Amino acid sequence: MSNRKLKDSQLSSLELKFLLRLLKFPSYRAPCAQLQPNAKTTATERDRLCRQLCQQGLVDCEETITRFSLTAAGQTLLRLDTSVLPITPDERFVLKSGQGGSITPGQIHSRVPKDQRQRLIAVLAQRGLIKVTKCHIGEVWLTAKGQAFLRDDCAPQGHAPIVSWTLMSGYLQFIRQNRPVSETSPPPSGETVTPDELLDMISHLDAALKTENYLPIYHLREKLQPVLSRQKLDQYLYQLQRENRIDLSTLQDVSQYPQEELAAGIPQDIGGPLFFISVV
Repeated sequence: MSNRKLKDSQLSSLELKFLLRLLKFPSYRAPCAQLQPNAKTTATERDRLCRQLCQQGLVDCEETITRFSLTAAGQTLLRLDTSVLPITPDERFVLKSGQGGSITPGQIHSRVPKDQRQRLIAVLAQRGLIKVTKCHIGEVWLTAKGQAFLRDDCAPQGHAPIVSWTLMSGYLQFIRQNRPVSETSPPPSGETVTPDELLDMISHLDAALKTENYLPIYHLREKLQPVLSRQKLDQYLYQLQRENRIDLSTLQDVSQYPQEELAAGIPQDIGGPLFFISVV
């Protein structure tokens, strides 16, 4: 996407309402189902609006693949000599599971770990071997670019009102809370997340992402940016570990994750980084 400045005219009234509804929620983050611009907006239209805003970088979301099928290329690949297939064993199990038609991730062969299925499906889809036919959008959040747009560039034009007083009130509150801070102002004191709240967040993310009590740390870092610094989050995790409320474990097979997700782990002097969080 280009770096040109986003103009207000690029947003439809429904897209703008979608953004404004996010301002009502803590950390500007909410389930997509609660972000319908108006009562007449269908779930399909709401999800389309969300994806359009994601493409513009104004919001981001947790999207789960719920149904997929093999493409012709995927079917052809499985008919090749299995000893020379350019895929991993887990990827082959995913493809074989879908030979009979459209399936859900839950119908993939049991030998494929549940916490790896979404990633494997996405990888195979990128390679043209799988066609994703249905997705579910979970939580949606306003990005830093989205906040900057609403704070600095949003200037709706026209005479017909398109937002309620409630949405306008939320927008004004957002503007007041995001005024530029003077260089002479003292820095904010304290953090906005406590260790107890962090523990609740870990449990919530684990349940939402279905990681079966092995939550990769990068999910937590993404959710907490920029509320907690990397150092502060590591301190809180070590504190919860000392209190025997969580376990931190390393990743054995680093090939399963891209480098930016591996880098989100906690480096150790010996062995690989701490990568998974398990609630005790």
